[in-house]
Amino acid sequence: MSNILKASLWMIGAILSFTSMAIAGRAVSLDLDTFEIMMYRSLIGIMIVLSVSHILGTRRQIERSNLGLHFLRNLAHFTGQNLWFFALTVIPLAQVFALEFTSPIWVLLLSPLVLQERLSLNRVLAALIGFIGILIVTRPEADNLSFGQLAAALAAIGFAGSAVFTRLLTRKTSITNILFWLTLMQAGMGLICAGYDGDIALPSLESLPWVVLISVAGLVAHFCLTTALGLAPATVVIPIDFTRLPVIALVGMLLYQEPLDGFVFLGALIIFAANYTNIWFETRKAPS
Repeated sequence: MSNILKASLWMIGAILSFTSMAIAGRAVSLDLDTFEIMMYRSLIGIMIVLSVSHILGTRRQIERSNLGLHFLRNLAHFTGQNLWFFALTVIPLAQVFALEFTSPIWVLLLSPLVLQERLSLNRVLAALIGFIGILIVTRPEADNLSFGQLAAALAAIGFAGSAVFTRLLTRKTSITNILFWLTLMQAGMGLICAGYDGDIALPSLESLPWVVLISVAGLVAHFCLTTALGLAPATVVIPIDFTRLPVIALVGMLLYQEPLDGFVFLGALIIFAANYTNIWFETRKAPS
């Protein structure tokens, strides 16, 4: 199995995990604000990372080199994730994910500068065709833009920065180390942002399982995404994430009675076609 196909399989795990996070994020949003969600998620994540690394014997991989790069990666992700959690509560799920999926365009712009990755024609076409599919789904109007839509669009930029810096970190350190500094740094960021007013809410008994799910799903998603980025270029891995759109559109319809029309399926079909074609080209030219 080529590394491109392996990365695609890891992205399936990331897609399922991100979808679970969206459901849990909505469920807990009535009790906690986005900074509190990020803080509790990261604190639970620290315990999970330390426990799993101890069991797997990878705790020695945790070290303090490249802290500046870790900080840039986590600052980009923390900003994007907070905006994402906010957008979940104010606009339909399919719209959140569709606007988030502008991130491959930003990855395409950042990757040559940060990663020195070559821009091939099929990668550019996959991102552009996928973006056309997103426009078909959302059909944005300039006079009808909401703050929730803006938040989701800005979250995409944060996630793109996180993806590019993650790809760079995978060349320098282990996944265990990346996940440890992810949870530790973002716990600190969450504590500062949630506690600046001296009032940090505790999760209720009803919300606690959802907070745990957010933490576990977030770590699994990042493990899958980081593994995929370690196997294939960011401009290949990130467009695969487009397939979350039809999944979350169905979730929104079934769980929240959010409207679903033919344009969603048409856009999703175009997105699937773009990703499949890109993977096919990358697999054919990958060395055996």
